Parts: sequence; structure tokens; C-alpha cells
Amino acid sequence: MEVVPAWAPAVGFTLLPHAGGFLGSNITKREIPTWYKTLQKPSWCPPNWVFAPVWGTLYTSMGYGSYLVWKELGGFNEKSVVPLGLYAGNLALNWAWTPIFFGAHKMGWGLVTLLLTTGTAAATTASWYNINKTAAYLMVPYLAWLSLASALNYRIWKDNRNKK
Repeated sequence: MEVVPAWAPAVGFTLLPHAGGFLGSNITKREIPTWYKTLQKPSWCPPNWVFAPVWGTLYTSMGYGSYLVWKELGGFNEKSVVPLGLYAGNLALNWAWTPIFFGAHKMGWGLVTLLLTTGTAAATTASWYNINKTAAYLMVPYLAWLSLASALNYRIWKDNRNKK
């Protein structure tokens, strides 16, 4: 007798990254019209409405990639510790950025967090490549966005250092 439907892991892994994004969005929504609006931003900063659909797409993509790796390795086991452990660490760093940057207004620490997030995303992608190439390719847009986000965080921090 099957306890968990066959589709449930795919849905669970795909939705998992959205949990932190959803929780962080409450902080972001509160801070955009007050604190964030007052910050000097570069001309190439995307408009605010772009961030939610981009992150939604990226979270879905990386979540599904993690499912592909989990499935390919036969679930949680000794072989999956490193590739899924790197991914878990990456998610934790990703989710930590919003409370640090938006919640605590720590732009410099936000940048440090983003750089660590980018590093763990790159390590995750590399570890996934020999397990499931599709999963690794699903991480590439995330890596590109993290690069943009890091550059944006750096410029905002540099241009607003004296702002509380």
C-alpha cells in the first residue's frame, strides 16, 4: 500500500524554496514603502514588481532541480548528503538575506550573505552536474540572478553607507 502518492515528493521539493520566500515577503512588503524607497539605487535597478515573479520562477526551478537530484540518488541517503546538504545550506543563506537586508537594514551583511549564497549555489550546481545535468542547468538562471543581486546589493550598500 502506497502511503505517499508518487507525485508528492516532486511537489514538495518544488514548493519548499517558496516557504522562505513567502515568509521573507512579509518583511519586504513592510520595508519597501518606508526604508527601501529612501535608498539611492543605480539606474539599472529592476523595478520592484520584477522581483516577486523572478524569485517565484527561480524558487520553482531550483526546487524541482533538488527533486531530480533526490530522485536520481534514491532519496535521502549517504550519496545525497553532499549535493542536498549544499542545497539546504544554500536555501538557508538565501532565506536569511531578507531579514538581514530588509529587516535589520544591514546592507553590508546582506552583501556578505549574498556572496555566500552565490558560492553555495555554485557548489550545489557543480555537485549536481554529474548526478543530473537538467538539475544543474535549472540552477543557471539562479546563479545569473544572484550575480545581478550581488552587484545591486553592493551598489546600494556603497551608495547608502551612512543611511540608517
